[in-house]
Amino acid sequence: MIKNFTFESPTKIIFGKGSISALKREIPLEKRVMLLYGCSSLKTNGIYDKIIEALSNRSELFEFSGISSNPEYDYLLHCVELVKKNKVDYLLAAGGGSVIDATKFIALASLFDGDPWKIVESFGSCCKEALPLATVVTLPASGSEVNRDAVISRRSKKAKLPFGNRAVYPQFSILDPELTFTLPKEQTANGILDTFVHVLEQYLTISVNAKLQDGFAEKILCTLISDGLIAIKDPKNYEARSNLMLSSTMAMNGFLRAGVSMDWAIHMISHEITSLFDIPHSRALAILIEPYLIFCKEMKHQKLLQYSKNVWNIYNENEAESVELVIKKTIEFFQDLGFKTKLSDYQIKEKEVKMIVKQLISHKMIKLGENRNITPQVVEKMLLNCY
Repeated sequence: MIKNFTFESPTKIIFGKGSISALKREIPLEKRVMLLYGCSSLKTNGIYDKIIEALSNRSELFEFSGISSNPEYDYLLHCVELVKKNKVDYLLAAGGGSVIDATKFIALASLFDGDPWKIVESFGSCCKEALPLATVVTLPASGSEVNRDAVISRRSKKAKLPFGNRAVYPQFSILDPELTFTLPKEQTANGILDTFVHVLEQYLTISVNAKLQDGFAEKILCTLISDGLIAIKDPKNYEARSNLMLSSTMAMNGFLRAGVSMDWAIHMISHEITSLFDIPHSRALAILIEPYLIFCKEMKHQKLLQYSKNVWNIYNENEAESVELVIKKTIEFFQDLGFKTKLSDYQIKEKEVKMIVKQLISHKMIKLGENRNITPQVVEKMLLNCY
């Protein structure tokens, strides 16, 4: 039976070619705006100029750049200082999940009276207000453009932790598939895999006969499989890019999780791998999928069978063989996207597995998965199967 739920999706989505022009009408003219972005690619690919043109009706526009993947807490504090100094009252994130997540933290920290790290440590619960923010998505992957969630890293604590707060729902998000035409193949693949795992973490759990949520999840997965490789081979294929962009957004707008159990163990473990060994988020996810599904194949048996039939068209009277085959096909798809799927591929030694487990314990991630039975001991066994 579907659980009781509250579904909230207040972010306005502005989709399509040329939609950056909407910035002019969507952000109130009296607002003091700061544009936040990552590296120089926003300028070399022409997106920066389009944003500046759309905001040319303003006498003053502030900027903060250099936000990295796995946005670093200490660096973001510099932006918080600038926001306060210049009395900025509206934030505009242009980029992928890292830039948007960083902007959400800055939106909360700029109005928080206390140690900003408490925002992360409390998983966002200590805040009641944030500066308004909006996004221009250039890398579809995280879905952060339509939800209240974010992840921030802090190297000095070897921490990468999630937080959430309804105050940081973006007011609107611009989704123009043409902005993704210049993405490198690796970045496109990262977005596809990230979205794929987001869906699996909400779908491959306890069956509650949620036919709409399951059907929506399965269609997103099928779309990623069919259009993912098209976009990598033909980067300017507008239809494929559109489908991928909408898939990543809809995967994390809250509908898939409504009334169902969620997992997120893979993500929590991957955060520790990323923070310890500086492996990109999607690459860490690709390592964990196979050993995790193998370990969970009994408790996820019914959902894996459903996944095998409705996503991969596997019809086999032998259920055990179907489960084995669908796990194999999933990993082969990741490999086709260019991902390595072993810890040994990244020169992480078996003796370093204990470091990952120790980090999970230090961050109180000791009962993971939809059944809360993924303990540190289980994680260690799984990781030792990543070689």
